[in-house]
Amino acid sequence: VSRSVPPPLSSSLGLCPPLSSSPRSALHQLYYDPNIENKNLAQKWLMQAQVSPQAWHFSWQLLNGGKVPEIQYFGASALHIKISRYWGDIPAEQYESLKTQLFAQISAFASGSKIVLTRLCVALASLALNMMPDTWPHAVPDMVRVFQAEGGQADCSARCLALLELLTVLPEEFQTSRLPPYRKGQVRSCLAQECACVFPLLRQLLQQSDSPGFVKQKVLKCFSSWAQLGIPLMECEGLTLAAFSALRDPELFDSAVESLVNTISQPDAQRYVNTLLKLIPHALALQEQLQQAVQNGDIETSHGICRIVVALGENHSRALLDQVDHWQSFLALVNMIMFCTGIPGHYPVNETTSSLTLTFWYTLQDDILSFEADKQAVYLQVYRPVYFQLVDVLLQKAQFPTDEEYATWSSDEKEQFRIYRVDISDTLMYVYEMLGAELLSNLYEKLGRLLTASEQPASWQHTEALLYGFQSIAETIDVNYSDVVPGLIGLIPRININNVQLADTVMFTIGALAEWLADHPVMISKVLPLVLHALGNPELSISSVSTLKKICRECKYDLPQYAANIVAVSQTSQCMWLMQALGFLLSALQVEEILSNLHSLITPYIQQLEKLADETPNPSNKLAIIHILGLLSNLFTTLDISHHDDDHEATEVKKLPVVQGPNPVVLVLQQVFQLIRKVLSTWLNDAQVVEAVCAIFEKSVKTLLDDFAPMVPQLCEMLGQMYSTIPQASAIDLTRQMVHIFAHEPAHFPPIKSLFLLVTSLTLSLFQQGYNRMSPCELHRSVNDVLNLKTDTEFLPRCAELPPVGQVVHEDGKILLQATLEGVGGQASRNVMDNFADILFCLNKNCFSYLVAWLKEVLQQDGFPSPRLTQAQKDNFSQQIVRERVNKRRVRDMVKEFTLLCRGLHGTEYTADY
Repeated sequence: VSRSVPPPLSSSLGLCPPLSSSPRSALHQLYYDPNIENKNLAQKWLMQAQVSPQAWHFSWQLLNGGKVPEIQYFGASALHIKISRYWGDIPAEQYESLKTQLFAQISAFASGSKIVLTRLCVALASLALNMMPDTWPHAVPDMVRVFQAEGGQADCSARCLALLELLTVLPEEFQTSRLPPYRKGQVRSCLAQECACVFPLLRQLLQQSDSPGFVKQKVLKCFSSWAQLGIPLMECEGLTLAAFSALRDPELFDSAVESLVNTISQPDAQRYVNTLLKLIPHALALQEQLQQAVQNGDIETSHGICRIVVALGENHSRALLDQVDHWQSFLALVNMIMFCTGIPGHYPVNETTSSLTLTFWYTLQDDILSFEADKQAVYLQVYRPVYFQLVDVLLQKAQFPTDEEYATWSSDEKEQFRIYRVDISDTLMYVYEMLGAELLSNLYEKLGRLLTASEQPASWQHTEALLYGFQSIAETIDVNYSDVVPGLIGLIPRININNVQLADTVMFTIGALAEWLADHPVMISKVLPLVLHALGNPELSISSVSTLKKICRECKYDLPQYAANIVAVSQTSQCMWLMQALGFLLSALQVEEILSNLHSLITPYIQQLEKLADETPNPSNKLAIIHILGLLSNLFTTLDISHHDDDHEATEVKKLPVVQGPNPVVLVLQQVFQLIRKVLSTWLNDAQVVEAVCAIFEKSVKTLLDDFAPMVPQLCEMLGQMYSTIPQASAIDLTRQMVHIFAHEPAHFPPIKSLFLLVTSLTLSLFQQGYNRMSPCELHRSVNDVLNLKTDTEFLPRCAELPPVGQVVHEDGKILLQATLEGVGGQASRNVMDNFADILFCLNKNCFSYLVAWLKEVLQQDGFPSPRLTQAQKDNFSQQIVRERVNKRRVRDMVKEFTLLCRGLHGTEYTADY
């Protein structure tokens, strides 16, 4: 590569002091300067330096001897970046020179810094991948030959390790390379053929008795890397068996596990059934080592062996089930996985292995149930008992530890255990598909025996686990026709609930049976008192409120006799979810009863809100106001006397209340409307309070639909005043909702039209003024919403058919375009670029002639939308956009590329995966 002297880096990269003009001093600044701003400047400078043309020059200098590894590493990294990302910049006549220099550097660092050696190997690997197969067809044999031929006996071990490192990173670099798809296929095929050169070498090193342990470890890592290229399993057979043997060596255990899991897990491996069958005895032979590891508390060993047997079973269950003559050996493997599932200890405190097996049980069940009927019947006879055993094992694993032990767990351990139990719950739900009603009967019988036993009382953990199993199934499976549910409902009151975890599970189990209770309302009285009693316990707030909400939603037409009691108990709570439950409950009452209950329920909150509205604003009363508004919002979310969301079949046999007069929600809103306006007058500049106010009306509109009509004029007036004073995104969201529901109603068109025109015109003027109180992201989202009549892009497509819309586009479309380009130019987060791209696409599709003129005009401005752009780059972007009127995805890609140029990030490490 040319060694011509480059211009000073600082000037070529456009950076200014205090940053120095050499990579060495910038690196020193990055690692040792205590000033964080200087560190950040140094990092930015170095990132740009790595992709600059000068990197070809300084990278070799940084690799020279006598420098600290951090500096040498940067030089090696710069070489890798140049080769991997800017291959097209390298003249073909310099390939050989570059290859020779890299070989020389790797040899020099074979006995030096390992991190530098690895980075140089990655650079050479990238070079090889770019030259294969045409320019360097025998890259891998050449690598082996160079390192076997060089040097004397003294550095043999170092050269061997350097070769192994190079062979290890080669497949890894291939996996992350940016080769075009057609080239990637060519190179993969070439690499797959080269395993004939690599694998004998690895096998020889692994089987040599005098090979040091660290060499064998590196061999296994190299094999693991190559296995992920999809090498045919039969070609890996020799090394795979050698890896099984290596599991007996503690020093090699981890590397052997990794190589075996990667080899066995290849998707293509199932084609080589004979090789898979050869591996099963070797996996079964690990049982003694596994059991000893469990007895000795050796979590790492038991975990590793479990990974191997699960990889074999999970990836190839279908192929192995098909081998009918070998059913016993596969069943033995399944039982070994069962042992791993039931490994003693509590996850995640003293075992971490059992969770690895859960996906296997899904896979095995799917494969069994996918067979034709005759074959399926045979396998069900064999495996149904296995799955009943699995249920017992899972419920054992789901049990909580003793109270004393659980109290010692960290919050993170408790959270992991909670997630683990959710995974068990999902597995049990899935297993029901195979075991059916017999599973529920099995759980019910065990629970019944446990609760009616006259001898030693059952532990709460055992009771809780059985209930948890029942709840897991009832939550998602229709148990309405199960003959054991009545018995279960009868057993629940007999449970001695003396523990929070048990109480939670009792609540969730009742909630899971809410649909069944709706069909058997006579049983409500057996469980509702338990739920209402639990509401008074703050530790049970989540489970009890969730359960009451489900009961009120599913059984609301059977609850009028309990309504007064439920409302009375609920008044002591300020839970948002509870308000939703009460909304469902009240929906089933007569209007007079609804108003009476609403009065007793919300009057205290209204009085509190009146008091807060008179206070001087401060953080404390702000939170209280938002909370009260949130309670009202949640109540109005579900209080629906018109039953818009009811399922017809579920409600047609119920006697629905006769609706007379105004909707109760509307009556309440009309009564508190002036109070809400008073709150707004004080808090209009606070986005959170405004959002809470808007949420009350938005949720009411969504629930009531046409019944909200009496409120339309005054709400439109208030919204217009709000937005005219201080524009906020939540006001636009509510406007959008109003437009969706009422814009086509003649009676409501005047206020809706006035509001729509006001909000549209104000928003477009904000773009024109460069309004700075909302971020470009918020403005874009808000405008996009308000201009949305039915879909995200309905406003602009209608500019031709609707003259007023066309007039708005004609007058203010350029402002919208300018604001969009400002966002793309760097004023908005990169994660909203798709939204900006969609605006450009829509403008191009519906306002083509305007867009062409506007683009030409706005992009002529100096420094717009970014001072980093040349006019040529802006012209190119403009041409790309106007040419693409069909493929929205391509426009999004163009915008993403353009925004990187605008931000000076194009081609940097920072955006490698963007």
